[in-house]
Amino acid sequence: MKKKQLEITLERLEGFSEPSFQKEQYATPASVAAEMLFLAALKGDLGTVCDLGSGTGMLAIGAALLGARAIGVEIDSKALTVAKRNAKSLGADVEFIHGDVNSVHLKGIDTVIMNPPFGAQKASRGDRAFLCRALATAKTIYSLHNQGSEGFIRRFVKPYTVQEIYRIPFPLKRCFEFHSEDVKIIEVELYRITC
Repeated sequence: MKKKQLEITLERLEGFSEPSFQKEQYATPASVAAEMLFLAALKGDLGTVCDLGSGTGMLAIGAALLGARAIGVEIDSKALTVAKRNAKSLGADVEFIHGDVNSVHLKGIDTVIMNPPFGAQKASRGDRAFLCRALATAKTIYSLHNQGSEGFIRRFVKPYTVQEIYRIPFPLKRCFEFHSEDVKIIEVELYRITC
C-alpha cells in the first residue's frame, strides 16, 4: 500500500462521537498518521507495534494495514468501541486493550506509536505518563508533540536518544465549541526515539 492510499483509507474511519477536551481527545489526522507510519515502515520499525492512547484506532489500524502486529491501548470505552468497529470495517487485525497507560504492562513490543495528550488542559495527564510507559515498553518510539518540545523531550527520555525530529502540519478540525475555526493548522513535531 502506498502512503496516499493509506491516507485515503484512514480518512474513512469514524472519529470520536463525544470527545473530551479534558482528556485532549483530538483525532490524529489521516495525513499525519500516514506520514508517521510510512516513516516507521521505512526504518523497519513496524514489527509488533503498540499505540498508547489509541482513541478510535487511527494509528493502530494504519500499522496493521501496513503489516504490523498491532495493539491499541485506550482508557475510554466509547472510543474503544469505535476503534473496534473501525478495524472491522477495514479488515484490520488489531488487538485492542481497555486500560490505562499507567497500569498496562506489555511484553514483546518493538515499537510504540502515539499521539499523546500534549498537556494543555489541567485535567489531562499530558505526555509524561505516555512517554514513561512508552520508554518501559519498547526500544523504539514514534511520538507527536507540540512544536518547541525538543529540549523537554531530549531531557525526559534519557538515556534513550532522539534520533530524528520531523515537523509536520497537523490539521486540527473543529471539535469543541471553543474552537473558532473549522480547521486550524498547527505545527507538531514527530520524534523517533530509540534506546
